[in-house]
Amino acid sequence: MARKRWGTFLTRLLAYVGFGVFFILGWKLVFLPRTTLRRDLARLRHKQTSLPDLERHLFSIPDTDSVRQWSNYYTSGVHLAGTNLSQAQWTAEKFTEYGIKTEIVPYYTYLNYPKDHSLKLLGVNETIKYVASLEEDPLPEDPTSMNADRVPTFHGYSANGNVTAQYVYVNYGRQADFDLLEKNGVSVTGRIVIARYGGLFRGLIVKGAQERGATGVLMYTDPGDDGNVTTTNKFKAYPDGPARNPSSVQRGSVEFLSVAPGDPTTPGWASKEFAERVDPYNTIPSIPSLPVSYKDMIPILRELNGMGFNPNDLGEDWRGGLREFDYSVGPSTNSINLFNLQEYKTTPIWNTIGRIDGVIKDEVIIIGNHRDAWIVGGAGDPNSGSAVLIELARALGELKKTGWKPLRSIILASWDGEEYALLGSTEWGEDLAKYLGAKAMAYLNVDVAVSGPNFNAAASPLLNTILKDVVKRVPHPSGGYVYDHWFAQANAHISTLGSGSDYTVFMDHLGIPSIDFGFGGGANDAVYQYHSNYDSFAWMDKFGDPTWEFHTTMVKIWGLLLLQLSEQEVIQFDIGEYARSLSTYFERIKSKINDIAEENAELKADWTEGGFYDCSGVATSQGHDSLVQECRYRTSADVGDGVDLPDFELGWWYIASSLRNCTDALDMLVQAANKFDVKSSQVEKEYLTDYPWFKSYKKMRTYVQIQGLNSQYMKFERKFLYEKGLDERDWYKHIVFAPGYWTGYAGATFPGLDEALDARNITNAKRWLDIITEAVHQAAALVEVY
Repeated sequence: MARKRWGTFLTRLLAYVGFGVFFILGWKLVFLPRTTLRRDLARLRHKQTSLPDLERHLFSIPDTDSVRQWSNYYTSGVHLAGTNLSQAQWTAEKFTEYGIKTEIVPYYTYLNYPKDHSLKLLGVNETIKYVASLEEDPLPEDPTSMNADRVPTFHGYSANGNVTAQYVYVNYGRQADFDLLEKNGVSVTGRIVIARYGGLFRGLIVKGAQERGATGVLMYTDPGDDGNVTTTNKFKAYPDGPARNPSSVQRGSVEFLSVAPGDPTTPGWASKEFAERVDPYNTIPSIPSLPVSYKDMIPILRELNGMGFNPNDLGEDWRGGLREFDYSVGPSTNSINLFNLQEYKTTPIWNTIGRIDGVIKDEVIIIGNHRDAWIVGGAGDPNSGSAVLIELARALGELKKTGWKPLRSIILASWDGEEYALLGSTEWGEDLAKYLGAKAMAYLNVDVAVSGPNFNAAASPLLNTILKDVVKRVPHPSGGYVYDHWFAQANAHISTLGSGSDYTVFMDHLGIPSIDFGFGGGANDAVYQYHSNYDSFAWMDKFGDPTWEFHTTMVKIWGLLLLQLSEQEVIQFDIGEYARSLSTYFERIKSKINDIAEENAELKADWTEGGFYDCSGVATSQGHDSLVQECRYRTSADVGDGVDLPDFELGWWYIASSLRNCTDALDMLVQAANKFDVKSSQVEKEYLTDYPWFKSYKKMRTYVQIQGLNSQYMKFERKFLYEKGLDERDWYKHIVFAPGYWTGYAGATFPGLDEALDARNITNAKRWLDIITEAVHQAAALVEVY
């Protein structure tokens, strides 16, 4: 028995030794030449094409005739959410033609479609003085505008209603606008409000009006917000010139986007066919609204002339560009009748999802664009992006023909339902949250690829550096490089992400680094006829991008950014940039806290002198007199039993300790990020260093380090997710980036804390400071270099 056990032991030992020798010899044979780890891995993966070669090949493929053809297809028929299955199938066929595995993924979402509407100005005894057309003029020069199936003017998720009331002009319908009216004794309760687009997301105009007791909302686009290209400035209106057509109407959604995007009946979970559903009216309006052209609005607004306050009283910000209206707010003496009838139903929408498997299947880069539009056209929004996506898919197919296989897997997404409430992307993201949380490295969004000549971008700071590097290499249609024009136009500024497009679920809910970019118009460019019948192929062909070169330029930018992220062994994120950005954002918070503290200076003096607090001898960076400093309660023995201590709401200096802790944590993160970036650079250098065969252990060590770095990069953004979510809108999990509660589109930084400060809620402000501090500590620990 003993000999048998020894024999078994020796057999196993020899087997292990033999396997070890075989493994080492195999490794040495693979790495026998003096070469870099990059070349070794390329050889093992049968990947011979270098990134510079891929870039040159990519740049040679985009074709203006092709992208123009794709745009013409997408803008040739109605493609409202839930009505564009044929386009989903066509997109899938194109992806498949280019060698991309593709599927169509349906979700069942709650949608509305227009049935009937009217708007009437009433006179004495409710006689009808004027009836608005609520239609856009058909233009023989623009076939899209004459399409027999053109979509009526309406708001997505608008409430049904038939209301008659006096009306009030409320400027942009911002909270500050409503507050100023109330301060001056102008009530909107029981009245219809008229707001012009431009100050905030349209759904929040309705939310604000609804909460203040209004019975309905009308919205129009004022030519005063069109920059310098207006008929007042002697420019002709479309189609004869670049100014806005007076009958142009901006359709759009009025869901309360900053509360939660996606299907309002399935907040936080996917809208499968038999999904549980809830009452949607927490996130959609209960009062009716209509979008109206300024041409239709003039007779109604003219009735307000000379009635109530005007911009001379309220500020020039209240004045627009209409000559016929003096921008008096009213209220009117006459009434208007607003009638809105919508059909609501749960109906399928269709995402088209393509996938190119990479060598590393567990790391995924996602690119996406939505294809649904409010109108037959949509040549800018969204189908400039749709055309670019198809052309990029064609380019990737051409690369695949050369034998290329991406290092990381690539997912291409053509979303449906974005216009209503980011439906397709949100439902897909909620459906695959676990998979995406574990695999997705980045999401690259293009919505409006082209509506003018000026490049713009918003992104997670992790992607700022790589985007700038990419556009420095992409030629601009006007000469030079995209970065040169971007820098001259906007100092190459990258905005923070709020909401309003399909990156929202990835960034704000799942913590996946995201970016959104495109070319838009400026104050001196042709007016983009946003969400109107005139956002058409004809407009794009004549004014938006007549040569279609900006479209092909977008193919190159999007494609090169994709390749840079998918092909580099160490993913090209910049944690140092992220940490520095957080510190910059927090300086604004500290400034805001100091301003609030100064408002309460007298209260602080009363309380400290009253014996409740001891602030003596507490030094701060602002000095002994600063209100943002540490103070302490005196003991109960000092103040006596039965004495009620003051409410924290009034003691803004109470948060000083938490403020200092958060500041220290951010400083620690900057230091850790800088060290991490140095380490990352060293590993990349090792990755590109030649080593002889007998030093192959260094390559093995470098390979392990690369996997560790990429894991840290992937997890970094997720560290700023807070499971309980933001106050009163728990779908939004990111504690650094979210749409502003009362802006919707525009991004807010440190939104939970910022909103607590706006509410003057000291307890909640301290709570959010502590939440932020904990997240920053976790992020710093993740990237700590030992």
